[in-house]
Amino acid sequence: MGEQKKPVGPDLANDGIPAEDVGTETPAAAQVDGKAVIVVRTDDGVRVVGGRCTHYGAPLEDGFCERGKLHCPWHHAVFDLATGAAIGAPALNPVPAYQVSERDGRIYATGPVDTSTREQSPPTKPASVVIVGSGAAGAAAAETLRRLGYTNRIVLIGEEPPIDRPNLSKDYLAGTAPEEWMPLRSAGFYNEQGIELITGQRVTRIDRNSKTVHLEDGSWHDYGALLLAPGAEPRVLGIPGADQGHVHYLRTLEESRSIISALEHTSSAVVIGAGFIGLEVAASLRQRDIPVTVVAPESIPLAALLGDELGGFVRDLHQDHGVVFHLGRTVTGIQGDQVSLDDGTLVAADMVVIGVGVTPRTELAVQAGLTVDDGIVVDDRLRTSDPDIWAAGDVARYLIDEAETVRVEHWVLAQRQGQTAAHNMLGHDIVFNDPPFFWSQHYDVPINVTGHSQDWDEAIVRGDPYQHDVLVAYRRNGRIRSVASIYRDLDSLRAERALATDDQGALDDLVAAPD
Repeated sequence: MGEQKKPVGPDLANDGIPAEDVGTETPAAAQVDGKAVIVVRTDDGVRVVGGRCTHYGAPLEDGFCERGKLHCPWHHAVFDLATGAAIGAPALNPVPAYQVSERDGRIYATGPVDTSTREQSPPTKPASVVIVGSGAAGAAAAETLRRLGYTNRIVLIGEEPPIDRPNLSKDYLAGTAPEEWMPLRSAGFYNEQGIELITGQRVTRIDRNSKTVHLEDGSWHDYGALLLAPGAEPRVLGIPGADQGHVHYLRTLEESRSIISALEHTSSAVVIGAGFIGLEVAASLRQRDIPVTVVAPESIPLAALLGDELGGFVRDLHQDHGVVFHLGRTVTGIQGDQVSLDDGTLVAADMVVIGVGVTPRTELAVQAGLTVDDGIVVDDRLRTSDPDIWAAGDVARYLIDEAETVRVEHWVLAQRQGQTAAHNMLGHDIVFNDPPFFWSQHYDVPINVTGHSQDWDEAIVRGDPYQHDVLVAYRRNGRIRSVASIYRDLDSLRAERALATDDQGALDDLVAAPD
């Protein structure tokens, strides 16, 4: 979570700002009654909204505006400049909107004002909606349905209440985010919204003929529209000793709590896997002064996704913080307080955390006879082979062009897919074409990645990761498909915008810009 800046800029309530100083893309920082705001000119006039993102508090004057939308610089949340509504994940809550006036060539603002609206008549209205999965996609879909004016029954079924899952391996595990930050919503939110939240009950089958979802306690729920968003589960490592009590996986809040609880008696930890989750776990444990060893088969962490230069920087960053790597190695067994490697090395470990990828939860879809191919296959509206069933999140295999489908395991993308699925359940007919976006935190260094980062054949590096100032573009067959960056937030936002429209000219210009 970022440190909050104090409000800066002119006081719009009393002093105003010269109208000619208000730009159209770059928001200006200001304040109203001591609260941070931004001011920007749109096609519909000057807008003033709150200046702090409701996700993690990013200063929105560092973002940019286009077509009546405000884009957050840190994690790419999107807000409606007319109403302040959060219309793009990961933000859930609106920013306040202010009443704007112009006098003698100066812009003033008062408020905030109530701009809340709810669409009362969706194009279609299923008799009920059941959502299987209370993670990013499922929770976002449930909230979006209500925001769009859907008033019929919503049932949200999951293993735990919706939580801020990215923080399980980041601030919460590191001890810098308290427990109360973890729920996405307060205990009473779902009751207030008329969303029936069912946790601790496993869905056992879907009956497409009767349009019912059946739970393990024998209960069942009718659906007019069904969203499958069960997510993925950690890939289990089949080695001797992996079933011992000091061996952990990390997906749920309870699993993160279990790791934290065990740290009191931990003097050495081994992390198996050098992907983003494994390395974030390593960073979090080092922030708690736990000695950490990372074991992984690759020679450079994250090189397949980020390239050798950025991957090598991440390795060196962790080594600078005391992480010991055994790269090019695999774990062959876990014995008591040590692990054995394939070269005979023994590494001390009274805690082991395994992070070697995940597997999509497709069992329900297979049982129901839906089309499945390493994920539940959906069209560009996120609809499955059954017209009354949608899928979103880690489990969805979706179209990115006429010939290519992908399945992506990112939090923000899952939220946005849940939002799009909710729109389409209500007949809005929206194509899902958002480029994936995610961020990864390594000590004080955030890495932002936008676009489809698999299967690239050329990495173009601009800047220096060791100076914490770099942008890397990844090409496949001459076309830029994804961009990674460190502390180049505006470039990351511009890359996301260009990738969404496949504007290769804008992407080439971004890469060609001087460092």
